[in-house]
Amino acid sequence: MKAVGYYTPLPIASPESLVDLEVAAPTPGPRDLLVRVHAIAVNPVDVKVRAGAKPPEGQARILGWDAAGVIEAVGRDVTLFRPGDEVFYAGALDRPGANSEWHVVDERIAARKPASLSFTQSAALPLTALTAWELLFDRLGVPYGTKHHKGSILIVNGAGGVGSILTQIARRLTGLTVVATASRPETIAWCRGMGAHHVIDHHKPLAEGLQAVGIAEVDYVAGLTATEKHLPGIVDVLVPQGRLALIDDPKTLDIVPLKRKSLTVSWELMFTRALFQTPDMIAQHRILTEVAELVDAGVLRTTLHREFGAINAANLRAAHAGIESGKAIGKSVLTGF
Repeated sequence: MKAVGYYTPLPIASPESLVDLEVAAPTPGPRDLLVRVHAIAVNPVDVKVRAGAKPPEGQARILGWDAAGVIEAVGRDVTLFRPGDEVFYAGALDRPGANSEWHVVDERIAARKPASLSFTQSAALPLTALTAWELLFDRLGVPYGTKHHKGSILIVNGAGGVGSILTQIARRLTGLTVVATASRPETIAWCRGMGAHHVIDHHKPLAEGLQAVGIAEVDYVAGLTATEKHLPGIVDVLVPQGRLALIDDPKTLDIVPLKRKSLTVSWELMFTRALFQTPDMIAQHRILTEVAELVDAGVLRTTLHREFGAINAANLRAAHAGIESGKAIGKSVLTGF
């Protein structure tokens, strides 16, 4: 089957940083789905792994942690799906990725894709929707569906993939006032389109931006990028006993300053459940199922912003370069081989 992968970490400008491959098709395990991949999305995790993780000598690593496609076959213990079902999912960090014609994924972390969306539109959602959902409801502990709940959330980097869907979920499914950060006219407009009540500039002091929109402090902060840099400002604007959840990879994170306000800090990694085969691993199937239902009901919408054409090494290199530029908006998707 056709696939795209890499043999050694290289700058994305190198033609060898991602290459076209011909590899054997995978065989599904007992709880696996064998999916014919129709569309894939690119995330910062793809870039981080490609740039820093060296595969075993002579072996290619296939990336890709967002996919939408059709089930071709199922493992003997599968109960949630059958061949022919259209699904979307984010996969597992410790298994081969979905940048391939066929892919296997555990049924407990997949769901039927939104019926109202194309494969391309659907592929933009799984990883970021899972991350946003778990961050908001599991890590920050925001009451789900409680529209009368008062308070506010600050989303640092509201125009990114996670920020785009987190803004929608927080606006539509909670009673929080949603403040996103962005700095360019196009990203400011995107954040407003996703549902942010207010947008402030993250290149300026956070407290200054919040005060300009009439908010003195926030109850929750989603640190989606540059958390180490923003931490002093985050501590400043969080209410006493407030909560911070982050997803990025700071070199260091000194949380001692959080003590005075008794602030809670949590990490969110949507791969944790699959990595450790947690007893509640099937929660991701349920979350994605609900996300699909909310999309079909018109409550949430795809965060697809840019299409890069067919799934091949050249187009994937262009998509990776877009992520590395730091100027990507929403999600980038490739469709078909």
